[in-house]
Amino acid sequence: MTDFNQLKKNLKKDFSKFKSARIALLGDSATQLLAQAIRGYGYEVEMSFEIWEADYDQIEMQVFDTSSEVYASKPDYVIIFQSTQKLMKYFYKLPASERAGFADAHLEKVRGMYDTVTSKLKCRVIYFNFAMMDDAVFGNFANKIDFSFTYQLRKINLGLMDLARGLKNLFINDIESLACRYGTDTVNDMSIYVNTDIVFSLDFMPAVAKNIADIILAISGKLKKCAILDLDNTLWGGIIGDDGMENIQLGDLGIGKAFTEFQLWLKELKKRGILLAVCSKNTEEIAREPFEKHPDMVLRMEDISIFVANWDNKADNIRRIQSVLNIGFDSMVFIDDNPVEREMVKTHVPDVTVPDMPEDPAEYAGFLRSLNLFETASFSEEDESRTEQYQQEAKRKIAQEVYTNEDDFLASLNMKAAVSPFNKFNTPRVSQLTQRSNQFNLRTVRYTEDDIAKIAASAEYLNRAFSLKDKFGDYGLISVIILHKREDALFIDTWIMSCRVLKRGMEIFTLNEIVRIAREAGFKKIIGEYLPTPKNGLVKNHYADLGFQSTGGHWLLDVDSYADRVNFIGTEEPVN
Repeated sequence: MTDFNQLKKNLKKDFSKFKSARIALLGDSATQLLAQAIRGYGYEVEMSFEIWEADYDQIEMQVFDTSSEVYASKPDYVIIFQSTQKLMKYFYKLPASERAGFADAHLEKVRGMYDTVTSKLKCRVIYFNFAMMDDAVFGNFANKIDFSFTYQLRKINLGLMDLARGLKNLFINDIESLACRYGTDTVNDMSIYVNTDIVFSLDFMPAVAKNIADIILAISGKLKKCAILDLDNTLWGGIIGDDGMENIQLGDLGIGKAFTEFQLWLKELKKRGILLAVCSKNTEEIAREPFEKHPDMVLRMEDISIFVANWDNKADNIRRIQSVLNIGFDSMVFIDDNPVEREMVKTHVPDVTVPDMPEDPAEYAGFLRSLNLFETASFSEEDESRTEQYQQEAKRKIAQEVYTNEDDFLASLNMKAAVSPFNKFNTPRVSQLTQRSNQFNLRTVRYTEDDIAKIAASAEYLNRAFSLKDKFGDYGLISVIILHKREDALFIDTWIMSCRVLKRGMEIFTLNEIVRIAREAGFKKIIGEYLPTPKNGLVKNHYADLGFQSTGGHWLLDVDSYADRVNFIGTEEPVN
């Protein structure tokens, strides 16, 4: 973890090349150092956090006065920090008869702040939950008394989780989890708090800033999507080629327990939608054997999206994995016990995240959990089937090698697309695509589920979600368009496509559908716009390649003169 002094030094560096995010920071205690930590941590993750900071203890005044400075600052994120110390003071001032309702009243106030802010601003709200503080008034008996501070504080933290589940633009900065990780003594420096009213210690401040940055990066679509795994002394103890399958260390005894628990954690990541790939210097047949036959292996072949075991260097093999998965190198995490292999990948594939693993395997899982590399801002049912989808893509790559003619290969896939308007079934995945797609994303506008629901209900927009399947399997929902009505033209507000279906003709199929929609709605022109980002150079020439004419900043397609373009994708009725 970068320390606070380094974060302060970062403030003097050049942020101009980084993407910016506007933040409004409101706290019930002094927030100057927290603001410095957040801005300084932005340099670590290549983000320029432009922070407007409210005056001391002005949260409610700023939030409930909709003419206040917080609204004038037009933030992308409103961060609200209320401390356990202040919460306890308010609690102690209440008469005993009102203390059992303290948590409910506080949660109602949080909901009121969220509703007020989001009714006036198109932003996300990041609210800090509370580090536990035992006031030792009742001791352990506090767990049995609903009017104790301990009981009410825990009820608030649980209630915040329930609030965030129901409010798509509310995100929790989990201070309580950080306190458990770093120790309650690290959270606060009471001498500094008494003299300055700064709640968090300087040692704890970077962890808080990192958590905030993790949330913002996930919302912005900067996500880790794949864990690339070494095998020997990483997934199991020992060297499979030398020791044999029977002698590798796995199971519930000795150091084998560490590898088993590490695999259990990886399995949960896979269930959540993180891709697992293997990159090992090994003979492939030998390397596969534990996945297929070892009784104590948690991970099996069906959990692995792509399995690469050979004697080539790992940097080249990671490039091969990337070419199959078709995701950015910066979406990948390489996990290897060998520092030489780690340094090789850091040097030759610098965008890949390479944690410096502990020497003791017993620390693997805890160390990686502490890094929080796989933060997310959403989860959908489709995430659970992601591994199978990428395994199917690997089969397509193999099948493609048989064909010398691209059209013959595409025709052989027997592709079928289902097209449907946004609805309550596909809204989570539609929102997720807007948040996660970076390469095939013409304007890179991010939408929450609430935003998508409003667009679906609005007469100003037309929209479609596209799913695709072929003879190898179902890609799932892979493309989204949002069309904004503008007098006699349809403006393409959003055109997103998963890179998994590149070179399948899906962009042509989608354009045919856009033109069909325009004709049905009586529009004569379709207007496209490309807003460049560091990630979407892939679609720089998208509109030109599809026959749009440049008008200086925009791209124009005449509906009447357009003739449907040939592709190899049929249609079928969507299934909800």
